[in-house]
Amino acid sequence: MTEQRRHRVCVIPGDDAAPEAMSASLRVLDALDLPIEWDHVPVGDELAALTPDERESLVGEHIDAADTVLFGSSNGTTPGAGFMRWGKRTYANVRPVRWRPGYASPLARPEGIDYVIVRENLEDMYVGVMGPAQRLLDAGLAEGRSRVPPDAANGRFAAKIITRPGTEQVTRFAAELALSRGGKLTVSAKTNMLPATDRWFCDIAREVAQEYPGLEYEQFIIDDMAHRLVVRPHELDVLLLPNLYGDILSDQGAGTIGGMGLAPSGCYGDEWAYFESAHGTAPDIVGQGIINPTATLESAEMMLRHLGLETPADRLDRALATVYEAGEHLTPDQGGTAGTEDFATVVIDNLSGH
Repeated sequence: MTEQRRHRVCVIPGDDAAPEAMSASLRVLDALDLPIEWDHVPVGDELAALTPDERESLVGEHIDAADTVLFGSSNGTTPGAGFMRWGKRTYANVRPVRWRPGYASPLARPEGIDYVIVRENLEDMYVGVMGPAQRLLDAGLAEGRSRVPPDAANGRFAAKIITRPGTEQVTRFAAELALSRGGKLTVSAKTNMLPATDRWFCDIAREVAQEYPGLEYEQFIIDDMAHRLVVRPHELDVLLLPNLYGDILSDQGAGTIGGMGLAPSGCYGDEWAYFESAHGTAPDIVGQGIINPTATLESAEMMLRHLGLETPADRLDRALATVYEAGEHLTPDQGGTAGTEDFATVVIDNLSGH
């Protein structure tokens, strides 16, 4: 029998309450007896004693030595996210939005919500080109534009940058994902007000989509899309969005199924990927042992599938479904009283084959 390949996974627990979710999640993953060698980065409190350069160097070394990373949320103390995104060119941020029986959705009929947001991960407003608006005035970029406020010289600006190569690569990723699912790709941006960037993004996406026979394509203005996420989410399959809108609307989508504690994500490039819960560090509940580890566990499930470990990923998925459907050991954000570690223990108890 051929020995199963062992994978090296770097674990970055993050800051505030994120390490509590990560610790509980790792107990569950250990119970799956995975062919994984875990490489643990210190938690944020321990990293805080280092200089920023020392932190970057330490975490970067761990990341470079790994096949992938399971990342907790950071408040800025724990570095690595920027390096894994821009340094590793992980251009497609995948954020599933799927309701399970037992999720505390505020919607009257959440049954059947199951779509994926693909967020372009490297461009748009997040390129970090910003500063005093006087620079725009000095460059003559605001001349003859009636919408520029009269006090613009004392204002600030941030630049939105969209490129054809960046849009083409993320559209191909989203189109291939859509064809592996229901076969429909939805694209949205502020096309009516921002033709130079947002309309161009959608025009390029439409061009690329035509390369995929059998792919259904539809397009909406972002205002309408926000509305549809609430009133018609069941009609979505794969939703492609520019960076900023993807960040915002994925949180809205999570809210429709029960909250950010249920929001996993993975960031994919052509050569590398990493996985992280989409929620923040929850500083308001740090040390209380009540943070919901579901987003971290579902991010880990995405990681397992990325590594080709489908069977343990299926076991984890079934265990989570069983725990939520029973509804007896849920964390406070889902209307229960269970602590983080208690929830993890019940998930372990429901791992079929454990």
